[in-house]
Amino acid sequence: MVFLKALAENNHKEWFDAHRREYDQVKKATIDLAGKLLTGLNQIDPTLGITDPRKCIFRINRDVRFSADKSPYKTHIGMFFNKGGKSSPTAGYYLHLEPAKSFAGGGIYGPQAPELNAIRREIYYNSGAFEQIIGHKDFKSTFGELMNEGRLQRPPKGFPADFPGIELLKYKHYVVGHNMEDDMLFAPDFETYILQIFSKMKSFNQFLNHALDMAV
Repeated sequence: MVFLKALAENNHKEWFDAHRREYDQVKKATIDLAGKLLTGLNQIDPTLGITDPRKCIFRINRDVRFSADKSPYKTHIGMFFNKGGKSSPTAGYYLHLEPAKSFAGGGIYGPQAPELNAIRREIYYNSGAFEQIIGHKDFKSTFGELMNEGRLQRPPKGFPADFPGIELLKYKHYVVGHNMEDDMLFAPDFETYILQIFSKMKSFNQFLNHALDMAV
């Protein structure tokens, strides 16, 4: 957290190069953490089938090609555990570490049109099962509602407006999250805590991935 706070205040290449050794230590600790979480996650959700933690960690360099913000570095650490690695279009488990903005979450963010349509179709035909998953008391108390970003105002094309679960089809992202205080990141049982959160979204991710598997 100390490195990330300093980076947020000095987000330029000169500072980063001067503190490269500190970043290398942060990167090593990140890989170690990802490895521990991956070991636990493969026991919780054997469908992951991924063992290399380096395939789960996002680069700290920002893609600034199409952004007005030209800051070269991210001021957070992100790791995503899913089938095929973080660039694969599948649902998974996400950990975001950032001063005062850390959270554990998951699902699938920004699926392309074919994948999004496949998820909507699966919910359309199995809305009862999906509602049972996201309405479960442990799920609701941990994550609350699905992320609302970019949600449609009208029913998506190809689905009847009078479908009782139509509101479930209006999401553009099928994502949930659980916010964390900074102190939790330094707790001795941090890894166990994160795995407990991840375990509560196992059925959610498996529902989404089943939809994606059926679409292939």
